[in-house]
Amino acid sequence: VQLQASGGGLVQAGGSLRLSCAASGITFSRYAASWFRQAPGKGREFVGGINWSGGSTEYGDSAKGRFTVDKDNAKNMVYLQMNSLKPEDTAVYYCAARKGPIRTSGDLYDNWGQGTQVTVSS
Repeated sequence: VQLQASGGGLVQAGGSLRLSCAASGITFSRYAASWFRQAPGKGREFVGGINWSGGSTEYGDSAKGRFTVDKDNAKNMVYLQMNSLKPEDTAVYYCAARKGPIRTSGDLYDNWGQGTQVTVSS
């Protein structure tokens, strides 16, 4: 199983980025997929997740109203659209997948990508 996150970079506050996560070795249609992030010196934070079918999403408080998770099961891809970015969104972003429902605890995911750096300048 391999998850490959991409799309990070440097963006000014107020800008947008779209992260992508490509899965191989699993069939995404059978998995919930989520995004987590970790800023320097801070713990891992749940950003948002989407269920196996793509019909249900859940977001962390910091992401609500600004970020959107979507999924293309045919392409085995999950995405994180981030709008109205703030400097406090600066972190390494990880995608993760698990069988079963979305969970906000990263401990409940056993498939992880390598992370992609997002830096938001003020």
